[in-house]
Amino acid sequence: MGVGDVPRAVRFWQEALGYRPHEEGFGGAAKILVPPDGAGTPIALQPNVTPPQDHPRIHLDLHVTSAAEQRAEVARLVALGAERVAWDSYPADPDFVVLADPDGNRFCVIDLNH
Repeated sequence: MGVGDVPRAVRFWQEALGYRPHEEGFGGAAKILVPPDGAGTPIALQPNVTPPQDHPRIHLDLHVTSAAEQRAEVARLVALGAERVAWDSYPADPDFVVLADPDGNRFCVIDLNH
């Protein structure tokens, strides 16, 4: 994922996902975060000066299993530095909330039981 401030992005996504820095990486300023047990999909954070897209085709979806859990997760992520996005493409009864990380990268929190 391209970010403007790698250390800030590492702090945010480490807290948001519960991931830890991977000892090996690309080298240079890019960093890799991995799940605590090492199993699962890593996330790479690399410097990029290109502005984030308002409607990205590729983005992270974080899954929860209830509306209450979704509200709590959105509040937790906002407290970590995410911002709610005034999304212009919400359906009538959305099962997702669009947020932006501190670098403006969009991601969603989805209620799978909506």
